[in-house]
Amino acid sequence: MAKPHCLFLILIQLFSISPTYCQAPNFTAHYCFLNGNYTNTSTYKTNLDTLLSTLSNTQTNSAFFYNLTIGNDPNKVYATALCGGDVTPQHCHNCLDNTIKKLPETCPTQKAAYGWYDDCMLRYSNMGMSQDLSQTMLSNTQKVTDNVNEFNQVLGRLLYSIQNEAASGDSELKFATGSSDYGDFKKIYGLMQCSPNLSYRDCFNCLGDYINKLPGCCNNSVGAQILGSSCKIRYEDYLFFNNKSYSPPPSSPPSPTSPPPSGKGSNTTKIALLISIPVFISIALLLAICFLCRNKFKTRKNTQSSLYTSVDDKEKDEESRMLVSLQYGFDTIKMATDNFSHSNKLGRGGFGTVYKGKLVNGQEIAVKRLSKESGQGDGEFKTEVMLVAKLQHRNLVRLLGFCLEDDERLLVYEFVPNTSLDHFLFDASKQSYLDWNIRYKIITGIARGLLYLHEDSRLRIIHRDLKASNILLDADMNPKIADFGMARLFDIDQTQGDTNKIVGTYGYMAPEYAFHGFFSVKTDVYSFGVLVLEIITGRKSYGVHNEEDSEDLLSFVWRNWRENTVVNIIDPRLRTETRTEMIRCIHMGLLCVQESVEDRPTMSSVVLMLSSHSLTLPLPSHPPFISDGNSVANAKDSSPGSSSINQDSISDLHAR
Repeated sequence: MAKPHCLFLILIQLFSISPTYCQAPNFTAHYCFLNGNYTNTSTYKTNLDTLLSTLSNTQTNSAFFYNLTIGNDPNKVYATALCGGDVTPQHCHNCLDNTIKKLPETCPTQKAAYGWYDDCMLRYSNMGMSQDLSQTMLSNTQKVTDNVNEFNQVLGRLLYSIQNEAASGDSELKFATGSSDYGDFKKIYGLMQCSPNLSYRDCFNCLGDYINKLPGCCNNSVGAQILGSSCKIRYEDYLFFNNKSYSPPPSSPPSPTSPPPSGKGSNTTKIALLISIPVFISIALLLAICFLCRNKFKTRKNTQSSLYTSVDDKEKDEESRMLVSLQYGFDTIKMATDNFSHSNKLGRGGFGTVYKGKLVNGQEIAVKRLSKESGQGDGEFKTEVMLVAKLQHRNLVRLLGFCLEDDERLLVYEFVPNTSLDHFLFDASKQSYLDWNIRYKIITGIARGLLYLHEDSRLRIIHRDLKASNILLDADMNPKIADFGMARLFDIDQTQGDTNKIVGTYGYMAPEYAFHGFFSVKTDVYSFGVLVLEIITGRKSYGVHNEEDSEDLLSFVWRNWRENTVVNIIDPRLRTETRTEMIRCIHMGLLCVQESVEDRPTMSSVVLMLSSHSLTLPLPSHPPFISDGNSVANAKDSSPGSSSINQDSISDLHAR
């Protein structure tokens, strides 16, 4: 028998390791919104207290998601509470009770707030439960040092797989976990969750946005998580979630069982069980090992093929579900565009007309109606849709969906209100809107969008037609790269490709591509450099006119750079502003348009040049001149300018 003081020490230890729910620990992440405050005597405070008390008292063992509203405008309080799909109901109840206590203490006067623990989340607001852009990003300081490329590839496939599974959940739970192997006996574990009141598309897009943020915040970290008010993602190199998902308990209690016998007979039975069970398990394991060894060589040949078949089937199923979620009915688009009325026409691209539309939920869209002469098959069209739909980045135009009915092929994009960059850059009446801060924001945004395409997306993509008319500007003048119809998909380790059919726009085309059909990420870097110089000069790439003669943009910039008259390069409207940053961007633009592919920087280096002004830039050398005898413009029988040689594509999306 234990001595009294020993029992006392044991009790002390038990209390010291009891669940932390007793003391309401700090949140993993929280956010206090700045859209209004309340006082302790206000009606909003009373409604909030009532709502939280109601939530605490109504938690049951059969729910993991709660959606409550109390009060009337302007003091109405909305709240959602959510638990992970891998926790027990009791754990969920305890975690939410903790959150109910902690969140008002953490955000004592704010009308809107959210708080995340590892296993639950509470959010309340006075503005409803629409999605917002507030999130907290956390990363492990430990970095992956071995098999980094393999780690990133495996992580990407894992996250995109879990993304679709989580978004496909029902109105009670949108939650998914998974794991993948990489390296030698190493694993990555992932978890994703959305508020169940989100639609498939909203959940999918929310998670996709977070996936795209991971390289920027947590590159090569062994673990990271992004927590927001509507969704969360997390990955680690260890198992951090329960492998078992808990279901609600049965509605009727289990039937009673007979009490165990007492006395010596009971002890004898216990001893017999303690001996027989391990023996039985050992024998069963031995038989299983023998059976596996017997069939090892027989099954080895079939294992790999069956595994790949299973993976392929799963990917096809995911793509099929994604296509269903992206598909719009023709009647829906017809109604949204007022039967493709002329008043809604935004412009005409290489292979179709673009219309403005508004869906029944009020969302504005841009619809491209591809020409009926298109030679693209249904399979190719769907493949291109899937490619563009998977690109999720703030500096890329987002494809919302498509329509494929009879001979109609329609592409539905987000509506970008400020039309394209060329309409501001080369229109004297609009150039005043582009001060240096906005131009620098545009340059930086384009660089980040290209970096995502080249290095950070699930797929490596070469755009091949980067130009001012393919850069759309949103309401805040943030740039969005459009027109992926000419884009080429590379394997993750592929560095260069070639083609017999040159597509793109003269004046932006790299010489190795224009003359020989060779293209790589450096082809886009060249086009980006031309675009940067256009943004700084306010002049088109294919001709700069002065009093004496006409010269192309690169000749003009290089001549003034060599003659130390850089001020002549800068748009006259910008010459009253600080020039240091402009001159650095001219320097960077010249590095991007070097004739030698090896001399051009990668987009990751470009982004570093833009973000670190202390970085010393190498000296540029003579760029290829469009006005030379070996000119890009003379490479084909085509007039210079903005003429494009296009394939059938998702292209030239414009908005008024």
